[in-house]
Amino acid sequence: MNRSAIVSGSALKILRFARSLWIRVALISVLALIASGLAMTFESLLPDALRQRFAPGAVLPVLKILASGMLAVSTFSLNVMVTAHHAAAAQATPRAHRILLNDTVTHTALATFIGAFVYSLSCIILVQAGLHPKESAVILMGVTVLVVVLVILAMMRWIDHLSDLGSMDATLRKTDGEARASLMTTRDSPALTATPITGDTVIPPDAKPLPAPHSGYLQVMNLPHIDDCLPDQAAGVWLSTAPGTFVLRGQTVGHVSGLDEAQIEQVQAGLTIGEFRTFEQDATYGLLVLSEIASRALSPGINDPGTAIDVVARQERLLWEWGTTPRNDASPAYSRIFVTEVSPESLVEYAFAGVARDGGGHLEVQRRVLHALDALQRAGNDRMADAARNWAKRTFDYGQSALALDWERERMQETYENAFGSSASP
Repeated sequence: MNRSAIVSGSALKILRFARSLWIRVALISVLALIASGLAMTFESLLPDALRQRFAPGAVLPVLKILASGMLAVSTFSLNVMVTAHHAAAAQATPRAHRILLNDTVTHTALATFIGAFVYSLSCIILVQAGLHPKESAVILMGVTVLVVVLVILAMMRWIDHLSDLGSMDATLRKTDGEARASLMTTRDSPALTATPITGDTVIPPDAKPLPAPHSGYLQVMNLPHIDDCLPDQAAGVWLSTAPGTFVLRGQTVGHVSGLDEAQIEQVQAGLTIGEFRTFEQDATYGLLVLSEIASRALSPGINDPGTAIDVVARQERLLWEWGTTPRNDASPAYSRIFVTEVSPESLVEYAFAGVARDGGGHLEVQRRVLHALDALQRAGNDRMADAARNWAKRTFDYGQSALALDWERERMQETYENAFGSSASP
């Protein structure tokens, strides 16, 4: 799954709009109107032999069977989807539900079934109302056959997809994919292709605070729009709040220079703030969701350390790929906009803080975390290496505090010392 870091306001709205289930249903349902238009437009162009092959009422039984069958299939499929999503939210994390809502296979299948039902019902009404010419049954039958073929293909794909819908493996795989896309975007487009904010960045003394227009999570920074709001090269915007941060209305999220009040409002319009965190520009969100899945698996009610170990392996792979992927050092596309880059320290913390804490009493989990952190300190990123060593010490401390038996604590200390030295010895 590839996603550009530069999201314009219109593109973001179109993307989210296209993901809506009802849009796909509407597109398939429009076939009923298309069939009527074709019938009335091209009926005179059809050969007599072809028009006489189908009686006016020949297509009605097919439409009635399609309507009744698709109603039952749509109801069943919706029930399966809701059940699977609730199961994933209960077993993994409530955040997984929002990830599964973007499942294109499920959306396409449901849209095809519901759309076929609406199509057949609409055609029945149009035929009974006499809006279809009697000689156009062949066109209507042709479009109906096309819909039946789409239904069969969608049903075959849906049956295959049902094998792991809502399962832990499927939830982890989808979350892993979302996390990877967000992380690699930060390597391909550092600071969202704006100028990174560093310790050497100087905000002009006359810069004005940029207040958040709403309360909620900062989801997307629309850099093309913000850049268009800057009147000249002397103007600038410093966005010190990272995507994924919860902000309150009126709270300072950055600073602006060289803009009047109207232009500041235009800059505010380029900040998408919503009720939930999203993956578009939030590189740490996927790591957090995976960490929550591991913590849920380690809860006494579930007691599934194997899933937690699987999550640690996925986090290790994601951060290894991030750390070993060269950063794109091309010149910033938006030199007058300054954005905070995601830090290796925050990535390591989001990935391992929860499982290190909640897995403190599980020796196998703690040792797996230490092995992962040992690998990450060798990824070639100095800041990530320091963060890995810091969290290894904290993981060791969690284990020494929570492990019940002396031999478990000894094994934990042996694992730590082999990877990070003996500085943690009590």
